[in-house]
Formats: sequence, C-alpha cells, structure tokens
Amino acid sequence: MSNPAAGPAAEDALIDSASYPRKVLFVAGAGRSGTSTMAGLMRILGLHVPQPEVDADETNPKGFGEPRWVVDHHDRLLKEALVQVSDARPEAWFETGRVSTREPERIRTAEWLESHFQVNPELVVKDPRLSWFLGLWRVAAIRTGATPVFATMLRPPAEVVGSKQTYYANKLGSAHLVASWLNMLLHTERATRESAPENGQSGGRVFVRYGDLLDDWVMVSMHVGETLQLQHVLHCDSEQIRDGHRFVDPGLRRMQQTLADLELPSRLHDLTAATWDELNKLADPGGDTPAVHAALDELREAYVDLYEESAAISRSSVVAAEQRLKRHGRPGPPAAEERRGADLLPHGLRAAVPPSVRRGLRKVAGRERPEQQ
Repeated sequence: MSNPAAGPAAEDALIDSASYPRKVLFVAGAGRSGTSTMAGLMRILGLHVPQPEVDADETNPKGFGEPRWVVDHHDRLLKEALVQVSDARPEAWFETGRVSTREPERIRTAEWLESHFQVNPELVVKDPRLSWFLGLWRVAAIRTGATPVFATMLRPPAEVVGSKQTYYANKLGSAHLVASWLNMLLHTERATRESAPENGQSGGRVFVRYGDLLDDWVMVSMHVGETLQLQHVLHCDSEQIRDGHRFVDPGLRRMQQTLADLELPSRLHDLTAATWDELNKLADPGGDTPAVHAALDELREAYVDLYEESAAISRSSVVAAEQRLKRHGRPGPPAAEERRGADLLPHGLRAAVPPSVRRGLRKVAGRERPEQQ
C-alpha cells in the first residue's frame, strides 16, 4: 500500500492496472457481520464491484456492495434448493451443493465473471447468501483464469443476532439465529480451507474481525491486500485513503449485547462460545493452523449432533406444521423417496460433511445399508 502521506510512489504511477493478474475476492460471512463495509472499502481501494449494485436503504445507508445479478442468482438457487438465507440445518449444505455442481450453473456463473473482467482484473463479490455457493464460485473463477481468494468477516454472534432483530424485524428467535450463525460460519470455514496457508506461505483466505476493521481499517486492509496479493490495494493512493476514512464510521458497531443476554439453551450457548473462540484464532497473525482446523471440525460435528437431537425431539412440531399446511390446501414436503442424498455429490464435497450427517441423509432417503442400521 502506498504511503498515504507521500502519495503513490513514482513506480506505482507507471503500473497499468489492466496488467494485474485476474483475481476475485469473495467476501463471506453471516449477514450483518461487516461484509458490506469490507466490500465497500475494497471498492474504494480499486477493486471492482460488478454493476449494477443493490441500492442502499435505511438498514445500510452507505450501500451493500452487492452486485444485483449475484443476489438474484443466489435467490433463484436457494429457492430451488429449498434453503433459507439463515438456515440452521446442516443438511442444507447438501442441497445447495447439489445445485452448485450442475454444469449449466457453472457455465452461467463463469460467463458472468468473464464479462466483468473486461472492466477490471480484480473483482469483489459479496452477498450474505454467498457462503452457500462458494464451491460454485471457486470453479467459475478458475474457469476464467482467475484466482479465487476469500475474506470471511467475524462479528460476535450476539451482535449479529441483535442487528438482524433490529434491522430485519426477525421473529424466529435468538436460538434459531444463533444456530444459523453456527451452521454458516462452521461450514464457511471448512469450504474455504482449501485456500488456507500452508508451511508458512501466504494463503488465499483471511479472517477479519469487524471490530478490528472499524478500529483501524487501514492496517486491516493492508493485511488483506498483502495476504491475498490484491494489487489495487497494494498500490492505492492517498486520495483513496481519504475516501476510506470518510466511508468507515466507527459508530457502525451499535450492538453491544453478549451471548448471556440471549438466554440460549446451555449446550447451544457453550458450543457457540467455543466456536467463537476458535474462529477468533483464525484472525490472529499465524492463527490459521491445522490445530484450529481440527478444533473447528470437532465443533462442527458437535453442532450436527445437537441439531439432529433437537430435530428428533421436535418431530411433533414438524408434523403439526405439515397438518396445518394440508388443512389450508398447500402441498406438503416432498416425499422422502424423491429426495436426493449425498451419494450424488462429488467426493470432495461429501468429505467436508460430518459422517453423522451423511448417515442421516441416507436414512431420510431410505438408502441406509443394512449393516448401518
């Protein structure tokens, strides 16, 4: 990054940005965790947010930094997969993964990226729905000759829940929102692990605390630019730095509640606290290590077990909801035999999902082998 006080270095001025290697920065994380601030800063520092963008509104007056095509693309795919934006079901990753492996979707996504590389060789793609389709985007980026890199935003889960309840009038309750945060962050980490640093070398992913970004966005942006080798960030000038200072408002962090304020079930509370502790380590210098990965794998397994137990206990509520739908003439859920399980997914995607989830899906699909019963 050029010295803000001195302006761009002389050699920087001679650089033709069109010659930069193609790269796509995917900004992931739960909604209301600072993804818009990160995407907005990357745009100010020279990366391109494909146009047109989603319009700013009262929930995010400085803009979302979200390409409209990406939002519509994800909405369509989520509807097809019968998955919600904030979905707490571990099996939801199978459903979005199944859609993501379809060749027409890969072609469509790659063609869209290719069209925007004509504007700028470094793109930033952000949407709260993005994590559900990271595999699709990774393949699309590689097909266009670009390097996919990832920035995952971290914000305390209680603050995320409070922000969603305040700005989106979410009525599903704190426990559901916390569970969906767990599901999202644990699987986002696993989905981007292929880009983790190895043997002390820089990797293709970073984890950024929202609080750190608000406290010192210049230092954090420099870290992101150096780690991911984003050339526009590395060669930004003093005017862009001034624009960044005008864009970032430390007062954006208005939520101060803690997990204790949410009054969660004890096991969910403990699992969330432990997950937050491990994710925080990823944001520390040199913290993206195999030991942390192993701890997060265990936590992901524990969440799957907790969810399966809760779903089994609450089956009566599901049956009652189905009966209410039928009474009003609405179709019920698809028959179990019509559902497609994990066996149709690529090995790499299946391997990222805990065995207990795969067993559960086989049970649902009626394909569990006799020796597993």
